[in-house]
Amino acid sequence: MSDRIPRVRASEAAQALIAELQREHGELLFYQSHGCCAGSAPMCFAAHELRLNADDRLLGSVDGVPVYASEAQCDYLAGLQMTLDVAPGNSGSFGLEDGSGQHFVAHLRLWTDAEVARLAPITPAQGLA
Repeated sequence: MSDRIPRVRASEAAQALIAELQREHGELLFYQSHGCCAGSAPMCFAAHELRLNADDRLLGSVDGVPVYASEAQCDYLAGLQMTLDVAPGNSGSFGLEDGSGQHFVAHLRLWTDAEVARLAPITPAQGLA
């Protein structure tokens, strides 16, 4: 289906930070952590810095950067669209953006009934299926 709706999007500010981090670190990936409440956050890594496992799933990608989460987190996120954005301040996380004075955040919204049938699939992480 060519009119699939992406599960993950990025704001212009997030796209700018992603481009900056790509120039500095090369190939990137995001991993949506699954802490409690505000502890759930998108974390950005150099692609070689995080080893994915068989329980990880690809939610989508933004600007060619894959966004992964655990299978359990994907069950929660399946009903929500994620928009990556940035907020001021350091997060204190292991993400590449830490120390830049800004950090990635995820804004979530429920899918409409009309959108559900057109959603892009959630798939196993590449090479791990």
